[in-house]
Amino acid sequence: MSTIRTILLAEDSPHDAEMAIDALRDAHLVNPIVHVEDGVDALDYLLRRGRFTDRPEGDPAVLLLDIKMPRMDGLEVLTQLRQHDHLKRLPVVILSSSREENDLARSWDLGVNAYVVKPVDVDQFFEAVKTLGKFWAVFNEAPEDV
Repeated sequence: MSTIRTILLAEDSPHDAEMAIDALRDAHLVNPIVHVEDGVDALDYLLRRGRFTDRPEGDPAVLLLDIKMPRMDGLEVLTQLRQHDHLKRLPVVILSSSREENDLARSWDLGVNAYVVKPVDVDQFFEAVKTLGKFWAVFNEAPEDV
């Protein structure tokens, strides 16, 4: 029996984080949701260091990652996590308000699995996050390490 993996949400906007968490819960996902507010904490969680040293073992089912965050932005998080063998296949979905071509191109170059521009409309944002959560946490299955 496989364990239920967490969904890691790295989002500095309290409003966007609350909406994303509400949407994931509304999708009836049983996955625990861990919310961090910046890129440093996201990497600390993934690498089990700092205040996350004692967190349960195992990688999240998916990382929902904002680009524009304090201390370390999402693109730097993506750059660093892809340097770790056990995190190379971690599904990462950029969930950002940025439509800048440079952010899009760099995200894809760094191995993002999906790039979703946050809809301005609250209902559309809610539905987008519900759909993302269901796909990445329930339907998507990463290959086993060889």
